[in-house]
Amino acid sequence: MKAHVATRLGAAAALAAAAMAGCETDEWYPYEGRPSSSTGDFGGTGVGVGVGAGGGGSFQDEQPVHVSAVPPPPISGGTLLVTADKQRVVAADPDRDSVSIINLDTLEVEATLALEPGDEPGRVTEGAAGAAHVALRRGGAVVTIDLATKEMHRRPVCPAPRGVAYDAAADLLHVACAGGELVTLSSDLEAPPVRELRLDRDLRDVVVEGDSLLVSRFRSPELLVVSKEGAVEDRVKPPMYVQPQLERTFEPAVAWRTVPLPGGGVAMVHQRGLVDPIDIGDSPQGSYSGFDCNTVVLQTAVTIMRPLPGAANQAPAPPAAGVGGLSFGLLPVDMAISPDGFRGAVLMAGSREVVETPLDVLEQTDVLDDCFAIRDQRSIPVPGEPIAVGYDEASNLLVQLREPPSVLRFGAVTGQHLATFLLPGESRLDSGHALFHGNSEGLMTISCASCHPEGQDDGRTWAFKPIGPRRTQSLSGGVLDTTPLHWDGDMTDLDAIMSNVFEQRMGGPRQRAERVAAFASWLDTIKPVPVSKPADEGAVQRGEALFNDAAVACASCHSGEKLTNHQTVDVGTGKAFQVPSLRGLAARAPYMHDGCAATLHDRFGPCGGGDKHGVTSTLTPAQIDDLVAYLETL
Repeated sequence: MKAHVATRLGAAAALAAAAMAGCETDEWYPYEGRPSSSTGDFGGTGVGVGVGAGGGGSFQDEQPVHVSAVPPPPISGGTLLVTADKQRVVAADPDRDSVSIINLDTLEVEATLALEPGDEPGRVTEGAAGAAHVALRRGGAVVTIDLATKEMHRRPVCPAPRGVAYDAAADLLHVACAGGELVTLSSDLEAPPVRELRLDRDLRDVVVEGDSLLVSRFRSPELLVVSKEGAVEDRVKPPMYVQPQLERTFEPAVAWRTVPLPGGGVAMVHQRGLVDPIDIGDSPQGSYSGFDCNTVVLQTAVTIMRPLPGAANQAPAPPAAGVGGLSFGLLPVDMAISPDGFRGAVLMAGSREVVETPLDVLEQTDVLDDCFAIRDQRSIPVPGEPIAVGYDEASNLLVQLREPPSVLRFGAVTGQHLATFLLPGESRLDSGHALFHGNSEGLMTISCASCHPEGQDDGRTWAFKPIGPRRTQSLSGGVLDTTPLHWDGDMTDLDAIMSNVFEQRMGGPRQRAERVAAFASWLDTIKPVPVSKPADEGAVQRGEALFNDAAVACASCHSGEKLTNHQTVDVGTGKAFQVPSLRGLAARAPYMHDGCAATLHDRFGPCGGGDKHGVTSTLTPAQIDDLVAYLETL
């Protein structure tokens, strides 16, 4: 099937090309904005909403509200592979459960392969003999594609596969799973797994480094160094960062993407979260988002971790200080390294741009004080909803869009839009999805997805004045059915969230009712992370009996489908807090309103509230183990 290739598309030509692909003209801009002179040919970079926080606005009122018939999943990023010979691009499409193969020599879309509904294909890696391996994030499997014949073979690995990496020397495929499994497969498509390790939960990307594997974690941004024998030999985290002049302290947060560097080591693109208290008294305007790069509570960073010189199989080390900040861009979901190994392209899905930067700039200095590109950095606006980035042989940028489904090519030197490869598939344009991930007409330095990546939570405990520490809550599993919202139960419904949080604290524009309804509709489709198989079924059964035992009293509050009674209760922590749903609990560490319990076992320790929070003081350590085993299956 030949691709529609648009050369040097301007906004009008892009609209026409999208119409040829079956998209309605007014749906081509997922931001629902209009071409803007401030962004050249690439159109607006914000969700089409009002001008100024809390001010409504005629611009928003002009825009249609879209609700996709098939709700798109939250953006995860990193779904694009450029093969080593630079002849093909393999684009996994999590919105349409398909994989497209583009031939860069003939400018053809060679094939689009349909997967099973709900598979949500994610990371892609190249294997041996012209094969590509795709992790199916909710399909519990890896699919291997013969790029010549387009034949597919599916192998189950774990409930939530995330990262994939091929070890050419050993001819092995390694799969990192959100549940903590690290599964190794052989080239024999019919053979069982060679090995399965159980590491920490929340695994993300995996990189082959000599005889070792470097495995990143998502919400707890660190790199696990796994030996050939399967032992975790080291843990490496990006450094803390103290902002000059203002002396604000930031800690490493969500690690969206970790990619290998030529010559060894990795680049980890992640967020940084403010450690210092944030004043939200009476919802002061912009307390979450700040007003520029110097006052934001979340920053984008790239930490370069290279092996120490002359050391064999040495764990890569991060810089001693918090360098690698980027002064612009929102929601850094993907990164690619140029063929020469000197530059990196960071995809900002929230602000719809690619930030291209020399790697040595990131290793030598922090640029957050400047609020704009410096020293050979550049920002390339992207027309549409980008989810992945890569480079072709000539160092041209390739950017994958989820809406409209396509891959764009930008010039290596000029940054101009050279071509568009339109991919088949129905529109998944959704106003709620766009509002969750976007920065609302460029007015905001934070999005909902910044603290709720993939609709879950960032694993952080924020310090708020005057209410104290609060751990980010997950939005998955139908959160709107657990009202009132927030730990304090102070938000009666989504309208209260939009007014007090989105408009006031995040600095976003007021949304009209139809748009809020679309937002609510999409939020209720976010699913929890698939649960891994328990190691001991007997322990789970015993734990379930304890959970439902009236004397232990867990089920007296955690009841019903959502496992919450929707009450605001003092469970021995000195203040009444909302009873949270226990669905997806295993993926939500740390625990309690202030994050005092690093693990579920810790929740039954000193910070858990004692016997006002379930009568558990009489349980033996073995019974606590059983109860935790059951909770991890919810």
